[in-house]
Amino acid sequence: MHKVFLGIGGNLGNKRENFKKVFPLVEKHLGRIIHKSSVYETPPWGFHAKENFWNQVLIIESEQSPEELLKNIHTIEESFGREREKEGYNSREMDIDILYFDNTFIETDELLVPHPHIQKRLFVLVPLAEIAPDFKHPLFRLTSIQMLENCKDKSVIKKVE
Repeated sequence: MHKVFLGIGGNLGNKRENFKKVFPLVEKHLGRIIHKSSVYETPPWGFHAKENFWNQVLIIESEQSPEELLKNIHTIEESFGREREKEGYNSREMDIDILYFDNTFIETDELLVPHPHIQKRLFVLVPLAEIAPDFKHPLFRLTSIQMLENCKDKSVIKKVE
């Protein structure tokens, strides 16, 4: 059984409903959710958009390989109308990223794990530090808390009630 950290988020449509709909899809197609962070409202990162994002980190247990997980993630994202762009970021109803897959490093043409921008993004680090403060990044050997303390992102992050 693999322990997988997922970052989920979106800024289009009814965000509350989108989050309610994604959890059963994650459990059906990816694995059992064993922990959820709070949901945080955050500004777009890396591009301009009218709507803020909602973001959350999930920890799941999965028997799937990283490649199978990625394929099934794309299927879930497509069910929310996601169209994959070759370049840059865009608004979307639901985005799912593999942040960590066990304590492994994976580099293929399709997948890079740990996610290469974890340490740069408050919208990932805040929920990650909430549910896994002492988990160490497999390459940097820093905990979630240490990466959060070192993060240069100054975005305003608000917990969604």
